[in-house]
Amino acid sequence: MPGLTIGDTVPNLELDSTQGRIRIHDFVGDGYAIIFSHPADFTPVCTTEMAAMAGYAGEFEKRGVKLLGISCDDVASHKEWIKDIEAFKPGAKLTYPIMADPDRKAIKELNMVDPDEKDARGVSLPSRTLHIVGPDKTVKLSFLYPACTGRNMDEVLRAVDSLLTAARHKGKVATPANWKPGDRAVIGPSVSDEEASKLFPDGFETADLPSKKGYLRFTKV
Repeated sequence: MPGLTIGDTVPNLELDSTQGRIRIHDFVGDGYAIIFSHPADFTPVCTTEMAAMAGYAGEFEKRGVKLLGISCDDVASHKEWIKDIEAFKPGAKLTYPIMADPDRKAIKELNMVDPDEKDARGVSLPSRTLHIVGPDKTVKLSFLYPACTGRNMDEVLRAVDSLLTAARHKGKVATPANWKPGDRAVIGPSVSDEEASKLFPDGFETADLPSKKGYLRFTKV
């Protein structure tokens, strides 16, 4: 789907929300933020996702990551919906703002439109899109789910940890398949063995592969 993608600057939209008027770039500030969309208020999958995100809010906060929802209804509807969300997951308070986009203009600029799902008027619905945005206001990672599939918050948190790990090491490492915090990372191919020895004083291990090219190197981070 054409539009906003990894590496692009998030448009600096200004929208009403459940916590007042929000300008996206000001909200992101000098940290990371997750902007995530929902097809509509008072819908089943969206309610479970919003409740799940509320339950994970503390984990994202520990990592300095802000949460910002958007749904294509007005603020009054959002505030009523929050009551259902919190009731569905007792003990979880929805502390992050939900932006309003009743005319569905913002979701188009944010590349959050589902090309297949439409409402009764034939107007396209939002997809379940999630952008992780960095301090430079660019998209670092995106998830794009159809309306029928709810997101996995464990994977969102894992992706955040991966991005923060790579950023902390200035792009010299990447995270391999099924990586999770505490696992070894791989050293980027642009880093020589000599540089790797200086960067990672605890050393690194090179996988013994048939090609003998020595490109798959693991290190603790």
